[in-house]
Amino acid sequence: QVQLVESGGGLVQPGGSLRLSCVASGFNFADTYAIGWFRQAPGKEREGVSCISRSESTYNIDAVEGRFTISRDNAKNTVYLQMNSLKPEDSGVYYCARTQSRSGYVFNRPYEYWGQGTQVTVSS
Repeated sequence: QVQLVESGGGLVQPGGSLRLSCVASGFNFADTYAIGWFRQAPGKEREGVSCISRSESTYNIDAVEGRFTISRDNAKNTVYLQMNSLKPEDSGVYYCARTQSRSGYVFNRPYEYWGQGTQVTVSS
């Protein structure tokens, strides 16, 4: 049974940091082409945030570049999202998801499996 389980969300003040984790099970994690982090704020569409490939190449959207860092630990079947200098507009439910597709813009590819999400709230 394929599972992706996110954790690490919470309430943080603007300028603060959080580290999200996505633990995978039920599939060959090291052979997975890419794991992406997405977020969805109330009333807004879900958007891709950061992605890491099997070869550990990474991609971040402009809004988080320089503040968010994605990494993976194949020994722990885990992908991390280190979020620094958080802003209120970073608030939302954060999801991790898996894709085996290699074509097209990374966040438009089909992601077959999704986690349940973890809430991030940035507020003073």
